[in-house]
Amino acid sequence: MKGCAGTALTSAFLGPAGIAHDRTFMVVDEHGVFRSQRREPLLATIRPEVLDEGRTLVLRAPGVDALRLAVDIDGPRSAVEMFRTPYRGIDQGDAVARWLTHVLGVPSRLVRVPPEQDRVTDGETPGRAAYADSGAVLLAGHASWAELDRRIAERGGRAVAMERFRPNVVVDGWTEPHVEDRVRGFTVGDAELAFAKQAIRCAVTTVDQDTGERVGPEPLRTLADYRRVTGGVVFGVKFSVVRTGQLAVGDDLRVHRWADEPADEGTATAPRLP
Repeated sequence: MKGCAGTALTSAFLGPAGIAHDRTFMVVDEHGVFRSQRREPLLATIRPEVLDEGRTLVLRAPGVDALRLAVDIDGPRSAVEMFRTPYRGIDQGDAVARWLTHVLGVPSRLVRVPPEQDRVTDGETPGRAAYADSGAVLLAGHASWAELDRRIAERGGRAVAMERFRPNVVVDGWTEPHVEDRVRGFTVGDAELAFAKQAIRCAVTTVDQDTGERVGPEPLRTLADYRRVTGGVVFGVKFSVVRTGQLAVGDDLRVHRWADEPADEGTATAPRLP
């Protein structure tokens, strides 16, 4: 579910629009406009679980009973909006709307992306996505996160969890921070991905992903010291899926194309998913 708590996986199928079921659901307001942690940080406390190959959705949140929902993929397509761009969604009914409204404290409904949607995302390598902001797969390096936390600590701040950046894939094995910025193509497991764009970071990174509370100004304040580009600050890279396949924790990630080096340089260190 877009904007809700992440799900830790040991393995997953990577389809054209990213990890199976990733952000196929979206919480919207009474006008069909998407809700985000930017304004509704309590979204982070909602923990979704997809069962039965996507036919069942279970929602959990602190202090309320879990809700089990039979997913509707055949209902009427209604207008929804994300970043002022129109899309379509399948409303999942009044029961889940009441549950979400109670948890978030504002009128809310749940929609699912129509199976026929073929949304093309932009970037150096165009791709596909469901309700992701602008790309199917967000990748970050463990070394980049360690460097950021070191800089935050130097200025007397508290370390931030990697979950603040909501990555799909975290890579271990690169000893230098932000190596991922130079990656233009790689394989992992059976899948192949190609560079789309750097990830511009927003206020969602200032939300504690366990409590749903804004606890900023970190990490944006420190990122602004050394990761500023036109349009904001960057951390992590968005990639498009060019070959679908299975991937798992522990798989080698092999770079075959860099922004500034020969392709065969990428196989030397064979970094791994942690």
